[in-house]
Amino acid sequence: MRILPLLSVLFAAVSLRAESLLPPNARVAVIGDSITEQKIYSKYIETYLLACTGRSDIKVFQFGWSGERAGGFAARLENDLAVFNPNVATTCYGMNDGSYKPYEPAIGAEYEKNMRAVIAGLQKVGVKVMAIGSPGGVDPDYFKRPTVPGAVYNENLARLRDIAKKLAEENKQPFANVHDTMMSALTKSKAALGKEYGPFGGDGFHPAPAGQLLMAQAFLKALGFDGEIGTITVDMKGECAASSGHVIKARQGASLTLESTKWPFCFDADPKSAGSNRSILPFTSFNQDLNRLTLQVKNLDFAKAKVTWGGQTQEFTREQLDAGINLAAEFTKTPFDGAFTNLMNAIGLKESFETTLIKSLVTHMRVVAAEAAEEPKVAAALAKLRQKLAGEHAKMDANVRKQVVPVTHTIKVEEIR
Repeated sequence: MRILPLLSVLFAAVSLRAESLLPPNARVAVIGDSITEQKIYSKYIETYLLACTGRSDIKVFQFGWSGERAGGFAARLENDLAVFNPNVATTCYGMNDGSYKPYEPAIGAEYEKNMRAVIAGLQKVGVKVMAIGSPGGVDPDYFKRPTVPGAVYNENLARLRDIAKKLAEENKQPFANVHDTMMSALTKSKAALGKEYGPFGGDGFHPAPAGQLLMAQAFLKALGFDGEIGTITVDMKGECAASSGHVIKARQGASLTLESTKWPFCFDADPKSAGSNRSILPFTSFNQDLNRLTLQVKNLDFAKAKVTWGGQTQEFTREQLDAGINLAAEFTKTPFDGAFTNLMNAIGLKESFETTLIKSLVTHMRVVAAEAAEEPKVAAALAKLRQKLAGEHAKMDANVRKQVVPVTHTIKVEEIR
C-alpha cells in the first residue's frame, strides 16, 4: 500500500510538466528561417498558447528571417531579442544549413558550431527554456533542386536532426523532433491521398498549412503540453460536471450550456487539400496528444445516442460515450470556430508587424549603434523610435488578447430509442 502515495506524487509531477516548462509570465520567442517567416506554425503556436492552455500570462514574438542559417541568427541574436527579452525560445534551423547538397562532415560541423553559438547566446540574454528544433524535411515529389534529390537531402537533414538532439540533451533542454513528425505524416498521407498531396508546399520545403501544423505539434509537445483541454461529464440520471476552464451555466435534461475559457484548437474545412491544416489530422497525433476536449456520458439506457454541438449532430455508441469522446476530433464544426478565426487573424497581423519591425528596423539599428553612443541626438532619436515601435506592438498585442474571450456553447445528448 505504501506505493500508492508514491504513484500519486509521480502522476502529479507528470501532470504539472505542461506548466513547468513555461514559467510564469513566459515570453516565447519563435526563431527560425523563411519557414518561420511564413508566420504559419508560429501563429498556430501562439494561438494554442493563448487560447488552449487557459493561461493569460504568455506573450509570443516571431523572429523568422528568410534564407537564414543558425550562424546568421547567432550574429543578430543579442541585438534583435532585446526588443522582447524572452525567457523561452523555440529554434528551427537546418534547412538552409544543409546547403542543398548531400551530407558531408563539414556541413554537420558548421551547423553544430553555429547552433552552439545560438544556445550560448540565448543563455546569455536570459532564456531559460529552449525547445531546440531539428530541421523539417522535404517532399521528394515537389523538391526539385538540381544539386540534390529530395530523398538524399532528407538524409542530410536527418543528420542535422541528430546534432540538434545531441545539443538539446547536452544542455538539458527539450528537443522538438520536427523532422520525424513531418516525415512520418508525409509517408502516411501520400499513401492515402497520392503523390499530388503536398503538405510541404509547392517547392517541397516551405510547408503548406498541413505541414506547418506538424511543426507546431512538434514544438508544443517539446514544451511539455499534455493536451488536456477539458472534460465534461453528463450523467443522464445524476449530476453533471466540468473540469477547470469550463463552467456549467445551465442544464435542461441532458442539454448543458457551458462557458469555456479554455478552447480546443480549431481547424479549417477541407479534409484533402494541403492548404488546409485539417487534411493532415488522420496521419498524425495532434488531437490525441494536444487537443482533447472530452465528453463523457454516463447511465445511458439505450445502445446509442445523438450528440449535438455547434450546430452539428453525430451518433455514438453507449460504450464510446461512457469511455469519453474527443469533441475536438469528432466534430468538424465547433462553437469555437468564429472566435478562433478572429484570434488567428489578430495574431497574423501582429506577427506580420514583428517581421517588419525586426527586418526593416531593429536589425539595422546595429549599424548606427556606435555612432549613437557618441552622438546624443542620434541616441535620443533612436530611443524615441524604439518607444514608438514598442507602443505600436503593444497595441497589436492588446488587440490579440481582446480576442481571447469566454465562449458559450451547448452540448445536447439524446438517446436513440
